[in-house]
This record gives sequence, C-alpha cells and structure tokens, in this order.
Amino acid sequence: MDILKGMVVRSIKGHDKERFYLVINIENDYVFISDGKTRRSEKPKKKNVKHLSKTNIFVDKTFIYTNKKIRQFLWRYNYVEEMSNLDE
Repeated sequence: MDILKGMVVRSIKGHDKERFYLVINIENDYVFISDGKTRRSEKPKKKNVKHLSKTNIFVDKTFIYTNKKIRQFLWRYNYVEEMSNLDE
C-alpha cells in the first residue's frame, strides 16, 4: 500500500522522529505533512517518502482540514502514548 492523501504517517528520520502527521498532498517521491501546530496546513512540511512509516489510519473524506481539527485528531497518537509510557 502506498502513502495516500488523508493518511496518518509517522516520521522515522529527522528532528521530528517518532511524531505523527497527516498527509496533506503528494508530489512524486515527496509528501507534504501537517500536524496542525508546528507544521500548519497552509505551510506543510515537505518530506521524503523514505523517511515516513505508513499506518492504517485514514481521515474521513468529509474531514475538514483545519489546523484545529488536525491537532485534535493527532493528539492521541502524539501525546497519549507518551503519557502511557511514563506510567511503566
């Protein structure tokens, strides 16, 4: 399965390693990703496909790509897992 628009991906390389993002756009071997906070949807980060890990999580087609909605959707992936690791 290829990386598709609307897919949640995890960064595996770079300073943003282990963070989850939403794919906003795709061009050749690059994707444009946003987390709604540091990388807003109007200025997404351009990242090589080789530096991303696919997930089986997709955003519904009717989902509105606002920064607030993206932050709310990705919050559980970026922060809830970190907090549960502190309990161990």
